[in-house]
Order: sequence, then C-alpha cells, then structure tokens
Amino acid sequence: MTLTPTRRAGTVQLQQRDIDGLVLCGEHGGAPYDLLAAALGVAPARLRGITARWRKTGYADTGQLGPGPAWCWLTAAGMTATGLGYPPGPPSLARLEHARAVLAVRLSLQSRPELQQGRPWWQSERRIRRKGPLAGPHRPDAEIWWPADGAGHPGQVWAIETELTPKHADRTATIMRMLAAAGYDHILYFTTPAARPAITRYAATILAAPISVHALPPAAYTPPAGNQRRRAEYLQTYGKGTG
Repeated sequence: MTLTPTRRAGTVQLQQRDIDGLVLCGEHGGAPYDLLAAALGVAPARLRGITARWRKTGYADTGQLGPGPAWCWLTAAGMTATGLGYPPGPPSLARLEHARAVLAVRLSLQSRPELQQGRPWWQSERRIRRKGPLAGPHRPDAEIWWPADGAGHPGQVWAIETELTPKHADRTATIMRMLAAAGYDHILYFTTPAARPAITRYAATILAAPISVHALPPAAYTPPAGNQRRRAEYLQTYGKGTG
C-alpha cells in the first residue's frame, strides 16, 4: 500500500504493521510510546523510527503530553487515510490516564489464548460513540464482539469498563444496572485497588448478567521514572496480570 505524503515530496511505503499502528492510534485517540511499541511488537528505539516515518507522511504527530512516555496520535490526513473519520489530534490531558488504561486492558486481553484463538473484534469507545452501544443509554469503554462461527464465545458481546477512581455508590450501581439491562453476555471491570472494593460489592448484587472484576494490568499505570528498584516496587504494588 503506497500512500502519498502530505508534508514532503515523494512516497512512503507503509507495511501492514504501519497500518495496524495508525489504526490503533486512531481508534484510541492516541497511544503512549511504550504501549504502542508493545502492540506492534517492536523495541522502543525501533518505534521512534516508525513514528518518524508516520510523521513524514503527515498522517501522525507525536509529543510529550504529560509524565511518562511520549504519545502518538493521528492528524486530519491520518484520519482520512485510515478511513476512521474521528476528530484528529491528541487526547485531552484530562483523559490521558483513562486512554492509557483502556489500551493496556486491550493489549492484556488480546494476549490471552482464548482471544488469540477466537479473534474477536474490539469495538473502541470512539466507534461505540458513533454507532451506539449494544443497547441502553450507557456507553462502555469498549466492547468485544465474538464471531458467530468462531472459537471461544461465538456470537457473544462483552462490555469493558475501566475504573481508575471510586465513583459515588449510586452512580456505580446505576451504570452496572444499565449495562446488565443492555443485554451484554459478559461485563468485565478492570479497576485500581482503590476502586475495586465498591465495584466488587455492587457486582455481586447484579444478577441479570455475569460481571467479573479484575485488577488493571501493570501497563495501565504510567511507568515510574527512576531506577530498577522503583520499577520493581511498581510491579510488586500492581501485580503482573489482570487478576
């Protein structure tokens, strides 16, 4: 696939990995370098060259948006080229932690054997916002759609929620009831330690749909700066999986 750059003369030959990365950035409104490198299966040093090529085409921009790694996001030309059509530009500063957490959950889930075998479709919050959720007024952070004739959970639709901070009890219960009433086959919550007790407590009261509560994967948290000791403390605090 040869795409004509919008900023400089010449053409840039994009590989499937480039296309996958650009679409990922567009679907999530941007991606931090460490998670983008993990998604593409490349070392961080290699990612810098990849994103430089994307910038050359005019399809992406990069920059430091807050603590931790730099971010990559699509420009207007990138949204047009990928056919996604979402608003271009970086995620807002207020949503950096949330955007990172949702992408980390996606990568963690996609590493599970059942998802690798079943190959379900991830429907991002941006796509849900455009087309509407499965049903009901509440929009989950993502949906997982299983192929009707595939392995794993044929024909099922799962809702994905990430909770970084505890919500008011009434708000938590209302969201759970709306998701359960929407007809999802499974509702998965991924939470911080602070948010987990309330989510677990209210999940036990919802009988209309199975709700499972998991710890956020370690990659959901912005990597701490500093030495290996701090990194080890970080992993010890947040664990090594989704729980």
